Parts: sequence; structure tokens; C-alpha cells
Amino acid sequence: MKKSTRSTSPKSAVKPANDQAVANYFSHLPEPARTTLQSVRAAILSACPKSTIETLSYGIPTFKHSGSILAIAAFRDHCSLFPMSYFVIDKFRPQLSRFEVSKGTVRFPIDKPLPAALLKKIVKARLTQMSEKAAAKQNPTPRS
Repeated sequence: MKKSTRSTSPKSAVKPANDQAVANYFSHLPEPARTTLQSVRAAILSACPKSTIETLSYGIPTFKHSGSILAIAAFRDHCSLFPMSYFVIDKFRPQLSRFEVSKGTVRFPIDKPLPAALLKKIVKARLTQMSEKAAAKQNPTPRS
């Protein structure tokens, strides 16, 4: 499968791994879920590094940069954010209090996207966590 180098947003240099699959996912969403999820997607893309790849994983849009950062999806009666980290959900639990939160998912109404500023903070926290985890693997602390 050929990777696309086309940017998905004028402000973003995120490279979709499979442009058509991601576009197809969004084209099949009914309104207002489509507009809501596109708004969430734009906020995520604006906070992601340039080398991030947007692809479908398990049938939903997933953002990857040296591993999965997070994923988003729309369902019949809600949309979801999957930060792929309980740490990140727990860190932002107070700001997420008005949404339905479980161990690995933040659910929000199909007509009300998560606040862009909060999404950007979540992305940055997840990237920091991933970076720290990678650094710990590179330099394991010796056990006594």
C-alpha cells in the first residue's frame, strides 16, 4: 500500500497512510456526527507532530507516531475518543467530568465535539507519555 504525502489540512503536515480509507470512513458518517468528528480530527491534527500518520486501525481513524497516539470514532448515539492510555484519561479526569469516561474511552455527544484546547492537551500529554516510555526502554534503570 502506497503512503500518501498529501496534507489533510492546510495547517497540518500529517501524512495519511491510506487517504482513501480515512476519507471513506468520514464520507459514510451521518450528520451531525460527521461534522463533530471532523472538528475533533482537526484539533488532533493541529497538535500532532509532522511525521504523524493517520490511518484506519480496527476500522476507525487512528493517529500514529512511533506507536498509536489515539483514535476517534462515531457511533449511532455518541462519538468516542480513545487515548490508548488510562494515564491520560486519569490526568484529565476533572476536565472530562461532563463527559462519559471509562477506563479507555471518552464518549461525547454526536453534536458537540470535545473542546479543541482540551484535545490538544490530551494529544501533547499522550505524546509526552509515549516519549518517556520509549526513553525508559532505551535506558533501563539497573536493578539492585
